[in-house]
Amino acid sequence: MTEAEFDVIVAGAGGAGTAAALAAAGSGLSVLLLDHLASFRRGCNTYMSTAMVPAAGTRWQQAAGIGDSTKVFYDDIVRKTKGRAYPVLARALTEVGPELVEWLADTQGLPIELATDFNYPGHTHYRCHTIPERSGHALHGHLMARVDESTAIDLASPMELRAVHLGAGGEVAEAVVAAPGAPEETLAARSVVLATGGFGANQAMVARLIPEIAGALYFGSEGCTGDGLRIGQELGADTGYLDAYQGHGSVATPHGIMVTWATVMHGGFLVNAAGRRFGDERAGYSEYAREVLRQPGGVAWTVIDRRIDGLCRSIGDYRDLVESGAVVWSETDAELAKTIGCPEDALAETLAETGGLAPPYGAIKVTGALFHTQGGLLTDGRGAVLKGGTRIPGLYAAGGAAAGVSGHGPDGYLAGNGLLAALGLGYLAGKAVAATLTGTR
Repeated sequence: MTEAEFDVIVAGAGGAGTAAALAAAGSGLSVLLLDHLASFRRGCNTYMSTAMVPAAGTRWQQAAGIGDSTKVFYDDIVRKTKGRAYPVLARALTEVGPELVEWLADTQGLPIELATDFNYPGHTHYRCHTIPERSGHALHGHLMARVDESTAIDLASPMELRAVHLGAGGEVAEAVVAAPGAPEETLAARSVVLATGGFGANQAMVARLIPEIAGALYFGSEGCTGDGLRIGQELGADTGYLDAYQGHGSVATPHGIMVTWATVMHGGFLVNAAGRRFGDERAGYSEYAREVLRQPGGVAWTVIDRRIDGLCRSIGDYRDLVESGAVVWSETDAELAKTIGCPEDALAETLAETGGLAPPYGAIKVTGALFHTQGGLLTDGRGAVLKGGTRIPGLYAAGGAAAGVSGHGPDGYLAGNGLLAALGLGYLAGKAVAATLTGTR
């Protein structure tokens, strides 16, 4: 067999793939980074995120006087998932968190800061690290700028990974790739990182594996068609948590813009067409997608006031929401009821029971959505794909292609844990590739 032209092939150029490519390249390896979407720079899930990376015990927390730790973060994950999180990965990701955000800041040059204006459901401390824009667009742009600068990373797009072949010893030996309309090409490969995303864009897979969210608005990358999961399964890899997903209970309709859950954490709430609340919004935005979809017409209304509006203006998605005209303002209870189309007396009772909001009121019509799947290939604590509990030499997975730490269903999702699984597991996989290959030279 011919010698591999690249030390590692990374399939998928979202957050997971760029982190893996940059970590491997930073250790002196040559990397082929490919993505099957020509539009990946503005269409991956990291691009569509709110750029929140949870990490505990960081220097940013210490500077803010926050006494957090990796153990506390791990315990929060266990609590939120009711003990059903993937423990190996939960340990690995919580422990690598401080190192990851320092690498993003010190090595990759991202302007990392700690978000302390509000806390997401399930997190017991302020631990979401972000960038000033609080925008996935900006986060992915920063990472891609580093990829573009690297002389060790070759970028190929659109280019699809079709299959991975193993050698006689069960190790990665070849990768089959193809550009649109071109014949397949087989490349010698020493290592492959599957960072192709989950399967949220594959309606048939969602219907089969997560029927409760089938048919809902999909608010993720069109590239998440389950390719990494398929490739791993063809090799007999272990899979798990395939019913897990991150939903969101507030996507503005028909505008198609996410309504930040900061609206709720600052005191807002959701009502249905009857003018009534229908649950505890502070339980979490992921599980609330299911609750919104159960309401008449699968819609609800997020209700805020001018105070909440001002507090949310620092968030890019919210500014987009305002500019789109999705926030409709009402001066009185009666006007708000007319906007929503609900009985005035019922809404007045809800406003009185909830308290805390003062007119004028802002109302945003929302629906529930599937953001991304959280199940996939089982990995060890360094991103290596498992088969029968044993590592497949040279094969790694990160982000949506791998099982995350959300347990089962939507209830265990903690804000930012999808991005932590992407960047964190990508970073760990890139480092593991480097440690393995540099040790064999």
